[in-house]
Amino acid sequence: MSKVLLARHGNTFGPGDKVVWVGAKEDLPLVAKGEEQAAALGNALRDARLTPERIITGPLLRTRRAAELVAVLCGFHGKVEIDERLREIDYGSWGGRSCEEIIAEFGADAHRTWNEEHRRPEGVDWSPDEATLRTNALAVMQDAALSRRFALIITSNGVLRYMHGVLGGEAHDAKVKTGNICAADIEAGQRLFWNEAPSAARLTSVFG
Repeated sequence: MSKVLLARHGNTFGPGDKVVWVGAKEDLPLVAKGEEQAAALGNALRDARLTPERIITGPLLRTRRAAELVAVLCGFHGKVEIDERLREIDYGSWGGRSCEEIIAEFGADAHRTWNEEHRRPEGVDWSPDEATLRTNALAVMQDAALSRRFALIITSNGVLRYMHGVLGGEAHDAKVKTGNICAADIEAGQRLFWNEAPSAARLTSVFG
């Protein structure tokens, strides 16, 4: 099957927490809401009677925990695969800072370039470089698309933006909310849907 299911991990901040940029160096666990969001995907797959052939996730705590919860709830009995190519972007000097702090030091234009226009601002100390992120995004999806049924990839917002880009998406709708899912046909090189809440009916329409 050339179709893959993509998901963003759930929340890493709870009520009253200071919300900061979370990259590769900020290895935060899921909070209670984040675990509920992962459970929603697992339950939607179960209700649709769909079990991925493979579950592939990044190495950080938030994505690994989400994968574990989904696996249990949807009846997946294989080994969750950890793929370093799905590690979130290292946001360098921006990591661990709030949007207000980033704007104060680096400017509103730089913040808007990424947060609203989904382009990397000039001069930032992020890693890896954009070419590597694009290459990794496409390669992981191509590998996953070799599955006989379908594979589930769980990763982070920054990586998903590059997946969106290599699938030819318009920049304005690249962002994926925490806990939301996307689907793509890798052979056709197109997005089937993007940034939707988990739904058994939606999953069945694409993967059933």
